[in-house]
Amino acid sequence: MRGLNRFANTAPPEALFIISAIGQYCGAVIAVRLFDDLAPASVAWFRVIGAALVLSVISIPTLRRGGRWSREQLLAVSLFGISTALMNLFFYLAIQRLDLGKGVAIEFIGPITVAALRTRTSRNAIALFSAVIGVLILSGIELGNQTVGLLYIFLASIMWALYIVIGAKVARFDRGVSGLGVGLLIGAIFIAPFGAPTSGPAFSAPGILATCFLVGILSNAIGYGIDQFTLRRIPVRRFSLLLALLPVTATIFGLLFLDQVPSITDLIGISFVLAGVLVQQRDTLQATEVAA
Repeated sequence: MRGLNRFANTAPPEALFIISAIGQYCGAVIAVRLFDDLAPASVAWFRVIGAALVLSVISIPTLRRGGRWSREQLLAVSLFGISTALMNLFFYLAIQRLDLGKGVAIEFIGPITVAALRTRTSRNAIALFSAVIGVLILSGIELGNQTVGLLYIFLASIMWALYIVIGAKVARFDRGVSGLGVGLLIGAIFIAPFGAPTSGPAFSAPGILATCFLVGILSNAIGYGIDQFTLRRIPVRRFSLLLALLPVTATIFGLLFLDQVPSITDLIGISFVLAGVLVQQRDTLQATEVAA
């Protein structure tokens, strides 16, 4: 465990994002295949529950020695967990109707908004502009029979923005991943009215339930756990822009595992996104700096 903590605290943020993205979209590919057997809302619910249980067990030593949580910390953790759970719920409802890569690209509107509000230098502005162009190209928004899917993905993008802003504050509590674990427990309770009513097939088929928990471990426990370490090291603006790697990763996973072939236009969009990530200023947080 110490070795993993050391790696998470010293590895380049870009490398951490790649690992996080692999975990998240391995989970997403598995989740899409579960939709034939279980409603997306229930898959999202079990995903949050599985991650919350794993992270809570891992966090027991931290919770014991960390002392009592203040009212402010509990409020932040609760809002963090609820926004994360809703993000998962809306995202799954969306990708039931949209291609994985395009869905993530449109959802990236949330992180782009956060990055735009925190951009200070011309170099960062250029990086942000490139990422925006890439995401707009990747999204290729088409109305018609995708209207409901687009509504859900826009709601997910709002929750993603909240996840970043509130998650940065939770990460500064320096309680490992315990804040994420406690938050997800609260989030699981919050979205239970959406996921529980259609969850019957999972309880009658242990394999489905176990697969849902696997999705939670890959996408939330690993993916979001890595985010908590990263948010302690870099500013929210840089974190938001680095998230541009996720639409690219989602497009690749959609191609490899879901037969969702990107067009030439999609590949051009990916190039713009990568250019934005490469151009951005690689600033880091000082030990005494807190999230803005």
